[in-house]
Amino acid sequence: MSLKGRLAVVTGGTRGIGRAIVDRLLKDGADVVATGRAASGEVPGARYEGVDLEIPAQVDAFSRRLSELKPDILINNAGFNKNLPFAEIPPELFERIQQVNVTAPFRFSQAVLAGMRERKWGRIVGISSIFGMISKEHRASYSTSKFALDGMMTALAAEVAVDNILVNCVAPGFTETDMTQAALGPQGIAELVARVPMRRMAQPEEIAAFTAWLAGAENTYISGQIIAIDGGFTRV
Repeated sequence: MSLKGRLAVVTGGTRGIGRAIVDRLLKDGADVVATGRAASGEVPGARYEGVDLEIPAQVDAFSRRLSELKPDILINNAGFNKNLPFAEIPPELFERIQQVNVTAPFRFSQAVLAGMRERKWGRIVGISSIFGMISKEHRASYSTSKFALDGMMTALAAEVAVDNILVNCVAPGFTETDMTQAALGPQGIAELVARVPMRRMAQPEEIAAFTAWLAGAENTYISGQIIAIDGGFTRV
């Protein structure tokens, strides 16, 4: 179903999964605002707004902006990660990851609620991770943030479903993006792919397609869920 007439905001919409979500929402007819860290930028077809989620003052300012925009759809996609052994995580790094992955989505979700309640229609989707469902070594900071995001979105879903505001999380598995390629290299990717039942990584467009469906008019009864898109990885 068309999203014509709906305003969607996608944080971290300049590359990877976020960019794929922007493109899919545009294809489905939505008016899209995409954010990035740079003060100025361009995302073809979308309006760009610069906001650095690591800077509380910028999060405050963009929260006020969201209250003015009153979007129908909010996709909390922007995220930050750095893997380290637990004993070596600097407290300031841990706090930075929580600021970007938890506090900013909290503030932005608060900011859009009034408009959604007025219209009796809204969709909020958090882009989580399979590491918000399972975890492994060196993922303490990231998993903390993604488990927190899932819990926050679930609690919000319980509060606002009566207003026809549906809130969910999508948990991507290993996804083929430039960042993944750079971080893992060919050998690392091959080792990961061997552990995925489908024997391949996800494409950003696959994550985007389901995210857009959750955010659209066809989703009328799914709320409070965390749904893995991981080729079966977390189920074997």
